[in-house]
Amino acid sequence: MAAKQNKDVAWYKDEVGEISPAVRKLFEGYSGIAPDRVEAHISEVRDRAWNVWPYPCIGLFRFLDLGISSTPSYAEIIERLKSGQTLLDIGCCFGQEIRKLVSDGAPSENIYGADLHSEFIDAGYDLFQDKGKIKTTFFSANITEPNSLPQLVGKLDMVWAGSFFHLFGWDDQIAVAKRIVELLKPQKGSVIFGRQAGNVTPGEIPHEANAGGTMYRHDVSSFEKLWVEVGKQTGTSWQVKARLDDVVEPAKGGAWNDPNARLLLFAVHRE
Repeated sequence: MAAKQNKDVAWYKDEVGEISPAVRKLFEGYSGIAPDRVEAHISEVRDRAWNVWPYPCIGLFRFLDLGISSTPSYAEIIERLKSGQTLLDIGCCFGQEIRKLVSDGAPSENIYGADLHSEFIDAGYDLFQDKGKIKTTFFSANITEPNSLPQLVGKLDMVWAGSFFHLFGWDDQIAVAKRIVELLKPQKGSVIFGRQAGNVTPGEIPHEANAGGTMYRHDVSSFEKLWVEVGKQTGTSWQVKARLDDVVEPAKGGAWNDPNARLLLFAVHRE
């Protein structure tokens, strides 16, 4: 049993709050949760996951803020998956983005999920009530390790990295990006896309949930420089499309309380 984590932090809230129509549809339509049980069901699974590791995205219910379906290329992603192409959700947490893709018609067998914590993957089956139904393959893996996910080397067309790179400092982001390059097919059109915490003033900040660690917050220029360096170290070339958006609902305290905090959205295509 996981130890109880401290809830007296800026990135934890007790109530799930308002649930968007799209998320409610996912839980009621895809998962078959009774309408009057949705909030309680989400909270019960969230509290269990919080005690595994107190990530802000869990404490603040940000896993309900589905990102992949809001990308301009979402329809294209669905069609690519339907045509047989493959996608990895790296740092998938509960696999919520994967369930959104599947609920919108993407073949689950063409999608992979990976997370450091196997408990989050198990919680995802409970959250979405689809154990034995969904055909997605999930892996428990540490992507910062050089030989992680050997089953997927050179097999992926797309990687979704939502709220992922920002968990690491600059050096680890380079290491993670290099491994992702190895997982993708070595051809034009392979793509990494996602979103994460960014900042008008790029740089390292203290890690919120990992004492002693750091996280690098990018602006567009620093994110482009990251991929130039990744290209140099891997002998590849990447086109970066990125922008900083305002944070709609900043959390009280933590990195989001910085007035320079922004949301970085990106798509990185192999040339």
